This record gives sequence, structure tokens and C-alpha cells, in this order.
Amino acid sequence: MVIDSSLHRPTRTSVLVADDTESVRLLFEKLLTAERYHVISVTDGLAALDAARLHRPDVVLLDVGMPGMDGIEVCRRLKAEPDTRLTPVVLVTGLSELQDRIKGIEAGADDFLSKPVHPHELRARVASLSRVKHLIDALDSAEAAFMALALTIEARDPTTNGHCERLAARAVVVGRALGLASDDLDALHRGGYLHDVGKVGVPDSVLLKTGSLTEAEFTLMKRHTEIGDSLCAPLQSLRHVRPIIRSHHERLDGGGYPNGLRGDEIPVLAQIVGIADVYDAMTSDRPYRGALDPETATEFLVSEVERRRFSKLYVEAFLDTLQTNAALLAQ
Repeated sequence: MVIDSSLHRPTRTSVLVADDTESVRLLFEKLLTAERYHVISVTDGLAALDAARLHRPDVVLLDVGMPGMDGIEVCRRLKAEPDTRLTPVVLVTGLSELQDRIKGIEAGADDFLSKPVHPHELRARVASLSRVKHLIDALDSAEAAFMALALTIEARDPTTNGHCERLAARAVVVGRALGLASDDLDALHRGGYLHDVGKVGVPDSVLLKTGSLTEAEFTLMKRHTEIGDSLCAPLQSLRHVRPIIRSHHERLDGGGYPNGLRGDEIPVLAQIVGIADVYDAMTSDRPYRGALDPETATEFLVSEVERRRFSKLYVEAFLDTLQTNAALLAQ
């Protein structure tokens, strides 16, 4: 689990100011401190990067014209890092420097302030962006709660210990092998943890049953995909993860659930997680049977390709990554 760095942050809204001109830093600090912001002040781009990583400010104000690493490059790097990419960044630039603004937009800047900065505009921009950051943090907290819920559900069944973590890791490795974009890899990682979150609605008598499920029990079990999708629906941050949660039990021949999707109707990320899920389930202990050997699980995946239930491309990519990891571990 990721440790919440907000435990080490000041209780007040924090603003990072980076400018090589002392008079500008002092002015910004005076204006923002008067509004009860916690101000972190640095003199150059490298110091700004270090301070943003250490203090996790709510808003970052960067002078474009700093020597060495300028504000645009600092912005680009902050927006490229997972821990700071959602932090609002304001570039402070000359009124007529249109080229700076274009470069800033390309670097991911959220807003601009023109020199000389008017105090009222500074306060308004910082107040607006800090509210945005607090809303983002609230969404992150809600998503973290869902992650905790998923792990709690996993803990109900001792035989599934580590299933979510393994699934997330394997899905991401396959995604990388397939050349998927970073947003897709992020969705695979979160989807691996959250794919079965809907099992919160499945009673232990069904989830932990040691014998075969009745038709009614299996119908109830299958509802976990729809329950999980509904639970995550309010979170905009999980919009790319929801198709994984809902469709990881769909099969290419239309014989899966909950919607009987066929072929390309099934989202690619859901197909990848579905393959990893089947393999991990087969090679792990379950209440109704012991773990099967990897060879048996591999043969089953290949047979599912032959039956046109799984994609040959994605199964081969999955099996290739298993062999590669096994070879690395053997070295």
C-alpha cells in the first residue's frame, strides 16, 4: 500500500514559489502568507523539483525565466511524474511572451500569471487552483478507500491472499509487452486491484463455498461485475478502470458475463485482466480445490484460444511474459 504523504504535509494549503528574483519571492510570500497559505520559497528550477517532491504543495508558482532549468522544464517534469502530475502549476511570465505561453501549454501548465503580477489576480488564481487540488485529493482518497475495500474482500478468503497484487503486476507487464500507453498501464494496475470489488455484495456462504455452486448461487456470484461497476461509477478517476471491472469475465465467443459481449466488443484491458485472472485462479488454492500446476493452467489458456474464447495475441503475450520472468528468476 502507498503511504499517504499528506500525513507529512502542513494542515494549511501550501504554495511553492520558485523565482530567482528575491524581491518577487518576498512579495509573493507576503501576499500569500497574509491569506494564511503555507509558502515554500526556492530560488531555482532544481530546488523547485526537489521541494515539490518533498512537500507535495497544493499549487506551484514557477518563474519562466529562471537560469539553468527554467519554469517550463520544471513544469514538464512535474507533469510527467505520477506523484505530482495532478498538482496545479502556474507559470509566471512576461505579458508579451506568447511563445512562453505556447511552450507552457505544451508542458502541461494549468494557468499563467503575467508580470507585473497584480496582488488580487495572484490571490484569485491560487485560491481557484487550490480548490481544484483539494477536489482531486478528495477523489484520490475515495479511490484509496475502494482499493482498501478490494483488499478487504480478498482477505475474506485466505486462499486468495496476494491475488490482486499478482494480477495487477502481471497485467501491467503484459500491457507493456503489447506497447500500450501509460494511461492504459495505469488502468491495468488499478483494475487488477479493483476487478473483484463487487464481491462485497456476495455473501460468504457463496464466496467461500467448498462445493459446486448452484445455478442460483452462480447467478449471484456473476453479479459482482455489475456491482463493482456501479460502486465505482461516481468516481471520474476510475472511468478507464470500470470496463475492466465490468467485463473481465466476458469471452470472445459471447459466452461470458454480464453482457455476453463478443469479439472486439470486449475492451482490450478487460481481456488482458481476464486472462491473468484465470491463470492466477487456476494456479492458486481455492475453497473448492487445490492449486493446479502452471503447465495445466497454460494448456487451459491455449485451449481457450482454440475455442475462440480468448485472444491468441493476448494469451501469447501473457505466456511470453511468464516465461521471461521465469528465466530472469532462474538467473
